[in-house]
Amino acid sequence: MTNPTAAMIVIGDEILSGRTRDANMHHLAGVLTEHAIDLKEVRVISDDPAAITSAVSAMSDAYTYVFTSGGIGPTHDDITADCVAAAFDDHIDVRPDARKLLADYYAETGRELNDARLRMARIPDSATLIENPV
Repeated sequence: MTNPTAAMIVIGDEILSGRTRDANMHHLAGVLTEHAIDLKEVRVISDDPAAITSAVSAMSDAYTYVFTSGGIGPTHDDITADCVAAAFDDHIDVRPDARKLLADYYAETGRELNDARLRMARIPDSATLIENPV
């Protein structure tokens, strides 16, 4: 029996320009290895909707799991969730489970869950939320 496979898409012009260093690939590779999932490909792409949608679509055809990193913050240029939804022809909106996670987090930190931050609770209907300990 062969192990499941995975790919990672690192998204962001700031990564490609060198302004920001990606720290997620090393962490993800270790966690996947612990779970006997073989990380087969990591692709770094720009904040371009067509590039993101195309990469998600192609990699989901080739691998068991596809992980994305970047482009999921509270600003207008954080478009990853919308592109993932488009790649799977899926509906996207604020999901109650994601909203609760954000509400709990911001309540703990004493900050407001405003409309910009609530954008981070926009999740494709078919997506599964996983805990991010980083």
